[in-house]
Amino acid sequence: MNVENTNYASIERIRSQLTSGRTIKDDSREAKKPAQTFGDILTDKANQVKFSKHASRRLETREIDMSKEQKDRLQNAAEIARQKGMRESLVMVDNMAFIVNVRNNTVITAVNDTEQAVFTNIDGAIIN
Repeated sequence: MNVENTNYASIERIRSQLTSGRTIKDDSREAKKPAQTFGDILTDKANQVKFSKHASRRLETREIDMSKEQKDRLQNAAEIARQKGMRESLVMVDNMAFIVNVRNNTVITAVNDTEQAVFTNIDGAIIN
């Protein structure tokens, strides 16, 4: 029985190509990776600071508008709080104050008039 299969290289063919210095290119293994995987995007979203319903209402009723730079500073402060082992942190960004539940990565309240403000039940503060 003489079977010829041209889809696969024989051992002799591979050996001759290796000894002659030529390499075998396998295009099937060279899959291009996407710039960012779904898992990376999901992780990025999960690590972003979220605003609770209460905090969102406070931002709206007090007409607090945050720039992207201020949100980035809030995010950075929340990461620092996590590294320091804080649980409930006061984060000051410019003239705004935020109480952040570090474990849930959630802003639970927001204040823009901090002149006479009193903050309780926090275990740390970050002025950013």
